[in-house]
Amino acid sequence: MFLSTRPHCLSTLSGVRHAFATIFGIYFLIFCFGWYSIHIFVLVVLCYGIMVTVSTANIHRYSFVVAMGYLTMCHISRIYIFHYGILTTDFSGPLMIVTQKITTLAFQVHDGLGQRAEDLTSEQQQLAVRSRPSFLEYSSYLLNFMSVIAGPCSNYKDYIAFIEGRHVLMKLMDVNWKAKGYARLPDPSPTGAVMHKLAVTLVSLLFFLTLSKTFSVSCLVDDWFVNKASFLSRLCYLYVVMQASKPKYYFAWTLADAIHNAAGYGFSGVDQDGNFRWDLLSNLNIWKIETATSFKMYIENWNIQTAAWLKRVCYERAPWYPTALTFILSALWHGVYPGYYFTFITGLLVTAAARAVRSNVRPYFLSNKALKTTYDLITWMMTQLAICYTVVPFVLLAVEPTIMFASPPPPLSGCQKVRKVKNSASSNKWRFPGNSCMKNSFYRR
Repeated sequence: MFLSTRPHCLSTLSGVRHAFATIFGIYFLIFCFGWYSIHIFVLVVLCYGIMVTVSTANIHRYSFVVAMGYLTMCHISRIYIFHYGILTTDFSGPLMIVTQKITTLAFQVHDGLGQRAEDLTSEQQQLAVRSRPSFLEYSSYLLNFMSVIAGPCSNYKDYIAFIEGRHVLMKLMDVNWKAKGYARLPDPSPTGAVMHKLAVTLVSLLFFLTLSKTFSVSCLVDDWFVNKASFLSRLCYLYVVMQASKPKYYFAWTLADAIHNAAGYGFSGVDQDGNFRWDLLSNLNIWKIETATSFKMYIENWNIQTAAWLKRVCYERAPWYPTALTFILSALWHGVYPGYYFTFITGLLVTAAARAVRSNVRPYFLSNKALKTTYDLITWMMTQLAICYTVVPFVLLAVEPTIMFASPPPPLSGCQKVRKVKNSASSNKWRFPGNSCMKNSFYRR
């Protein structure tokens, strides 16, 4: 039922497909999270009540407040219950995805039923939903088995078109196939895209299993590293550690993308070379991330669907300070750990600085190719280091290790230096379980 790009059994009721996707999604949640999955079901029921009872003029406000409020309460409870621990029963990931979908649909229903067309942007008009969904449609969109665990968040109209068998056809109709020599519409296969993404997933998993333990982020706040390592050593190790922390995201997001494509969902049309594109739900572009020459380019290609959600529910609708409010919402959505807010405040400052540099400095390097290449190389290095420095608090979570990392080491007297060397192997209370910084001598070389 979910294995072809264009369902040929058109007599199959969309309701059956909705029910199938919902039931298996609920099963996956219960299997993975047990009783904690109740939080997700409660939020879905609460917000559907808002969807069918609140006026379209306010439906987006109520849905946003309830969804984000419930998510925030769950984030707070995790801190007090788990004390910065990451457990296998951590249900916050699926709850974050469901929150994105709830607010996305609420704003799109508001645009379709509570707004005038002339007050909307072209994208908002295209994505606007003209009728309230049934409970089955609502549950299927929020809880379908393809995205309920790792996402990503998709637009409601795209999902409904997929369920009803119109998803690929809608994208194909945008192309003049007769001019390309086709007598009829082609039937694009996702096989190539799926195999490529599975290969990326496998490589990412191998890197994660080999690098994450070797280059632990806890070493960034190790006593010896903070107080004795040279600035260049700290800088190099910072870059290596942050690179080693990426594969787990590459793995999860690419696998989720491959699952959607295997089900026939995620077709986005045809590129300039006539190749079929299966990147509608892609959450990252690894090549552009690793070669980014600006902070903006990096952010645009990292967690793409979350960035699109932030843009549609906050940035485009904020009456003032849209950039600052978007960073605040992003931090609140991720959780209430202090490290998140250190990261997003730093990111706000880096974004402003990067814009100023690009607008005032870049024009001087565009006169010839050699200068442009030099500028690109320098900005690539600065972008990668800026990202690494900005993201460290995000992975350290707590205040004390973040300040320890960011603060310059105090000057040491001769006696203190000897004492520090003797005590360099002392315990570090911020180490992650199962990792030992002292086994890794990379940053001491």
